[in-house]
Amino acid sequence: MNKLKKIILNEIDDYKMLLKNVPALTMTFFVLSVIYMNIFAGKELLNTKYLALDCGFLLSWLSFLCMDMFTKRFGAKAAIKLSLLALVINLFSCGIFYIFSKVGNNWSAFYTYNNQIANMAINDTFGGTWYVLLGSTIAMAVASIVNAIVNQSIGNMMKKNNFFAYAMRSYISTAIGQFVDNFVFAMIVSVTFFGWNITQVITCSITGAIAELLAEIIFSAIGFKVCKNWEKNGIGQQYINYVNSKKMV
Repeated sequence: MNKLKKIILNEIDDYKMLLKNVPALTMTFFVLSVIYMNIFAGKELLNTKYLALDCGFLLSWLSFLCMDMFTKRFGAKAAIKLSLLALVINLFSCGIFYIFSKVGNNWSAFYTYNNQIANMAINDTFGGTWYVLLGSTIAMAVASIVNAIVNQSIGNMMKKNNFFAYAMRSYISTAIGQFVDNFVFAMIVSVTFFGWNITQVITCSITGAIAELLAEIIFSAIGFKVCKNWEKNGIGQQYINYVNSKKMV
């Protein structure tokens, strides 16, 4: 019992140190991207015979870009912790959205269209659907863990700290992580509630991952530049020293 208590206290201390050192602006963008992409996942962006994307795609790449940056600077364990924290904040936000969706009276759109359907549509959008929220939360959690572990594993094999090394670890981990994210969500939600077959699941997972990877490739140079700036200015060094000191004990 004392050993478990010690582990819990050590993890709490680690979280505190991590949150004191993680760049606030990047963490803010990360959390917002997680919240917003779940909201906008309910709106179609593209719907063709071979490719279907929702508007959450426009922000999901940002989540994975931030995770890759956190992994590069702080390690896989820290990136996973920050991802889980973002998911907890997202669930809290969804709870707030749900509560306000149940509040009576009209949205401003009601007075524009003078139609109660406008209120119902907005309430449903912000109130969300429980199985979509469940599926997206589990999928993001699993994908975050996979992305961070793959990213760091590839990084450990790289001998140089240059853009090529950053790109390889980011591109491969993002492609795998995005596939896992899409696959898990589709298996939980699309198969169970929408009647998809496994071919549709795999096709959607692959095409979606490719599309999201392209966005990651476009912005990876920015991620690398930011990481180099963190290293140059010693941002997060206190946490890195803290982790290294625990390894030596």
